Amino acid sequence: HSLLLDPPGFPDLPSAPTDQEASPAAVSGLNLSDIQGDILIGMTKPKELFFFFGINDPITFKSKLGSDIKPLVTNTNQLLENSTDTPVTAVNIAFSQTGLQALNITDSLQDGDFANGQFSSAGDLGDDGTGNWVPAFKGTSIHGVFLLAANDVQDVDSELANIQQILGDSISEIYRLSGAARPGDEQGHEHFGYLDGVSQPAVQGFNDGQRPGPDAIAAGRFIVGADGDTTSGRPDWATGGSFLVFRQLQQKVPEFNKYVEDNALNVPGLSQEENTDLFGARLIGRWKSGAPIDLAPLRDDPELGKNKTRNNNFTYDHPDIPGFDVKSNQTLCPFSAHIRKTRPRATLGEETGAFNDHHIIRAGIPYGPEVTDDETTSNKSSTDPSLERGLAFVAYQSNIANGFKFIQESWVDNPQFPADIPITTGVDPIIGRVAGSETDTPRVITGTDPLNTDKAFTIDSEFVISRGGEYFFSPPISALSGRLST
Repeated sequence: HSLLLDPPGFPDLPSAPTDQEASPAAVSGLNLSDIQGDILIGMTKPKELFFFFGINDPITFKSKLGSDIKPLVTNTNQLLENSTDTPVTAVNIAFSQTGLQALNITDSLQDGDFANGQFSSAGDLGDDGTGNWVPAFKGTSIHGVFLLAANDVQDVDSELANIQQILGDSISEIYRLSGAARPGDEQGHEHFGYLDGVSQPAVQGFNDGQRPGPDAIAAGRFIVGADGDTTSGRPDWATGGSFLVFRQLQQKVPEFNKYVEDNALNVPGLSQEENTDLFGARLIGRWKSGAPIDLAPLRDDPELGKNKTRNNNFTYDHPDIPGFDVKSNQTLCPFSAHIRKTRPRATLGEETGAFNDHHIIRAGIPYGPEVTDDETTSNKSSTDPSLERGLAFVAYQSNIANGFKFIQESWVDNPQFPADIPITTGVDPIIGRVAGSETDTPRVITGTDPLNTDKAFTIDSEFVISRGGEYFFSPPISALSGRLST
């Protein structure tokens, strides 16, 4: 597979079923040839471009969408392990609410967050106003986005040129962001250095039972109209689509590294470097290798990190440890750790239970260059815009309020979450911020020191800064020549 990125520790891709009729996907209401490829798999690619556009001439755009763009759009089957049809450049397309309006699509998709756009909810998400937002994301001028992914930038560029030639003056570019896997051994790791994308939920009927870990989640939590989608009143043409949350998240890497060094732990028997790495791992919930601290509490275990049958097979509960209480014991993994805040697992009981059934599939990719020597020496991120780095965050769900927005507002940004534990946890130290708080309000977290989990740590700056984003609907491919082109 020339296209596919497969760092050690990433889950295997499912293989395409030979008999479509009897496939588990069909039973779960998943038509994999109609679902865009990024949603369930991520286009697992080393280079990706997000091309945000406005629609100037809806009539021309609609006619070209059905006839010329639709054949370029990559479906899920094309990205499966044994596909003989994987394109050189994978292409997906999604529309904002104002994009659908520009096409004169008046059907309600029954998702209020999508309808209002992300700009209107910046404050709810904990963004520090919209002063840091990229101007293109302010307001609702973005009508759609093309996602183009390939092995090298030239292939991405030539496919984009092809699309621009097809659509001509019917669209105009509003913004673009180029993402790329990090070089060498850092492939699959985000800019802070941690292996990313290991905690993806398994999807019933798609990749459940493929690797040990938490129970698979109903497909309808991610795919509109599939088994388990509880939102009613949606138009038939939307079945097989998903809501795409896009966020440009700037990462202040030198500042993060300095904070971790300054707060190195004092666990006996560990070197200074090991105590530094342990503090960072307890902020994230994983070591840089991807090994979960819940299973490797004191030292990194790179073999565990790349072992795809073990690196997601944990719940935070340890019935084998006498007297262990998942609601109070955080010696192995803090309640405030990023991966526990965003996916609490057994902390809240069953993952399909009412309090815990908030899931997203992420398909983000890093953007921006590696940290420069000057930045490392000064412990400060450069103010040169060309050196900005971070994560092009992409999350899919069938209901934004139940997925991304719930996780961000009720878990990540909530210092009292989890609610029924005996101590105030604090916000997620990586991406959390109390909504409405003043700029530079210190963030306080607990649980990070295993020798004294009541000890509070104060974080005076933000390591991740939202540069804005938008909410999109990634329609089923059939709709591109159906409802969206008529």
